[in-house]
Amino acid sequence: MLIIIDGYNLIRQSLSLKRCENKSLEAGRNALIKKLAEYEKKKAHRITVVFDGGKSDWMDEGRDRAGNINIIYSRRGERADDVIKRIAAQAVGDVIVVSSDREISSFITRIGHTPLTSPEFEVIMNKAIYTSSEKIRQERKTKIAEQKKKKKGPAKRLPRTQRKVQAKINKL
Repeated sequence: MLIIIDGYNLIRQSLSLKRCENKSLEAGRNALIKKLAEYEKKKAHRITVVFDGGKSDWMDEGRDRAGNINIIYSRRGERADDVIKRIAAQAVGDVIVVSSDREISSFITRIGHTPLTSPEFEVIMNKAIYTSSEKIRQERKTKIAEQKKKKKGPAKRLPRTQRKVQAKINKL
């Protein structure tokens, strides 16, 4: 699964990351990348973070790598939103785009990928980082057992599109 993240959007939606950004822009970016690296170790998803290049003098996109995390800085005069849209449009397979920007979310939905808001992703990321995988497996087994006991009568299934979205989110 590929996860594309609007870096500054996630930083500014998160209380802990925003505190780091208040020290300096670079501190906020580094804190986010550190958290994403921990998440990637637990889940092994491909992660790309896109930041605005701002008023940089780069004519081309700036690319970097921290561990297994791909970092992209938009070129001069281009917004990170445009880079995210371009990458998502070219991506094949399961793609989740993390941004609270409505414009990005609606575009991602139109092209058939899954949008996720920054606060929702942060909750999922923190849960993965701070809980052990064995504990999660036990909770899932208990939840499945409870669901089997509760079902009586016809099943109430979500529409197919919502089931697909939920399946992608559950993979996080």
